[in-house]
Amino acid sequence: MRHDEIRTQLLLSLEGRTLKNVLIIPPDFTRFHSNGGYITNVYYHALCGMGCRVDILPALGTHEPVTREQAAAMFGDIPFEQFIPHNWRTDVVKLGEIPAAYLEEVTEGLWHEPVSVEINRRVMEEKYDLILSIGQVVPHEVVGMANHAKNLFVGVGGSGMINASHMVGAVYGMERMMGRDRTPVRMLFDYALEHFLKDRPVLFVLTVTTAPGGEIHTHGLFIGDTRRTFEAAVAQAQEENINFVDRGIKKCVVYLDPSEFKSTWLGNKAVYRTRMAIADGGELIVLAPGVTRFGEDLAVDKLIRKYGYRGRLNTLEQFHHPENQDLRDNMGAAAHLIHGSSDGRFSITYAVKDISKEEIEGVGFQAADYGKMAAVYNPDTLHIGWNTMPNGEQIYFIPNPALGLWINPEKFDAGHNYSKHQNT
Repeated sequence: MRHDEIRTQLLLSLEGRTLKNVLIIPPDFTRFHSNGGYITNVYYHALCGMGCRVDILPALGTHEPVTREQAAAMFGDIPFEQFIPHNWRTDVVKLGEIPAAYLEEVTEGLWHEPVSVEINRRVMEEKYDLILSIGQVVPHEVVGMANHAKNLFVGVGGSGMINASHMVGAVYGMERMMGRDRTPVRMLFDYALEHFLKDRPVLFVLTVTTAPGGEIHTHGLFIGDTRRTFEAAVAQAQEENINFVDRGIKKCVVYLDPSEFKSTWLGNKAVYRTRMAIADGGELIVLAPGVTRFGEDLAVDKLIRKYGYRGRLNTLEQFHHPENQDLRDNMGAAAHLIHGSSDGRFSITYAVKDISKEEIEGVGFQAADYGKMAAVYNPDTLHIGWNTMPNGEQIYFIPNPALGLWINPEKFDAGHNYSKHQNT
């Protein structure tokens, strides 16, 4: 879709509305390729032109606030002062709980506790005539397909839902969910939306995009206030963002753009999105020139350094150990540790510039020097997909893992009953 086509649809979505105060919830910089920046810019100027007061609350989740430089790069000429940082620990109000019985039902008996539903207090302020929730629908390791209600209950949600939803997904199994719609975690978000936000004026603005060569291509724009809007976006994202490989990948090389990926918390999308395509005994090399830490904040960074990416069973053992209250208090971090491990099925090597070999190995990865590794696997000359190196070695290259999901159907169709368009 061209920008003029997108703009026309956005302006049509405002027609006939009497608006004084509008809250926009766009993706943060880690979703730069969502095209949410352009969409937010169009809405902002159109609404200001209608005489509206516009507040912008980026869906940070647990990520760092958008910087002035990032805001300019992604959102254009919107004044930086319009962006409100979301603090997932302090800026939220509790709306209620999702009952334990419902959790037991949707997780097939794997989860037995209620989940607290919290959201940024601004979402509940009666002054807003319209809440625009903007984001990209793409395969996701925690929920199956990203966005829609997740943008609200995680993007501007609180610790209860963030932690529990991540852990529920980890316990249920990411490979049972990635690329699908009606997963247990998605059903949690659906429940919360139906029971706690049904009277709020939320309009979802969803994109399906790819970014070959770093240039954003918007394949679909879906605007509406019903679940059907999300389902239509899911169907197209399954077409555009799921990549089937013809055989298991023995060596996969993934590049992490340093402007987008500065921690393994984000960089481990290289692990999540490729694990269903990498062969047993294979190798994942993560070229991560911008990764300088493990967690997005100091508390999570400390937990990752303490417990490491050491496999699902090890993490669950640590999680249930009576002395490890710090891990139980941050279930999102525990889930992340599970997601970030290959469980010994393939090796994971991080090639970095500014973290020591000892630190990388201390969390359970193999370590390599970025300069040396990039000289062999130059991200500027490799093309997406299969490459034959000068020595005859075959590798599979992915320039941005956040924009897709890679699957070897030969291995996973039987074991996980995977269907490209499974929505039930």
